[in-house]
Amino acid sequence: MSDLHSLPQAALNQVFFDARTVHAFKPVPVSDATLHALYDLLKWAPTAFNAQPARFVFVRSPEARAKLQSALSPGNVAQTLGAAVTVIVAQDTRFYEHLPVQFPAYDAKPLFEGNAALAEATAFRNSTLQGGYLILAARSLGLDAGAQSGFDANAVNAAFFPDGRFKANFLVNLGVADPAGIFPRGPRLPFDVAAQIV
Repeated sequence: MSDLHSLPQAALNQVFFDARTVHAFKPVPVSDATLHALYDLLKWAPTAFNAQPARFVFVRSPEARAKLQSALSPGNVAQTLGAAVTVIVAQDTRFYEHLPVQFPAYDAKPLFEGNAALAEATAFRNSTLQGGYLILAARSLGLDAGAQSGFDANAVNAAFFPDGRFKANFLVNLGVADPAGIFPRGPRLPFDVAAQIV
């Protein structure tokens, strides 16, 4: 790897090696400026056709938290309400309407406009990818994160996206970790089990 320009080890530790999925947070707020900086970082990561189908709802107000709470699995309520902010990572089912501007190389909009299955698969895959970028961006900015899928997506959609255009994918709690909510890291699969070079 001598010809590559790697990030310093401290940065790799912050984003990967030392980072954990967090289940409890300190009562430290996350500012609007930080949320804007978070989006301004994650938006540069790649998606198919530069489609950027993810939509991010930063749930922070007491009213929005109450709406979200009713959709959570019981085991996820405490950690979600304890987070400074919870992000609903959703997908825009009509993301392709933005393609003429986002992907001017050629007219890709008809590929998706006339193929609901392809549009759904592309929106889901790439919004999931963008949610992963959000976690990495959050860690890069010094935030801690805890992703979760333990919630009623239909209830979240009804509460936050009643017109049906956006669909909830998963949630990410953000804030400053409380050490009590960091558990020992589970083992990871070794290269020879999870990967191959062909």
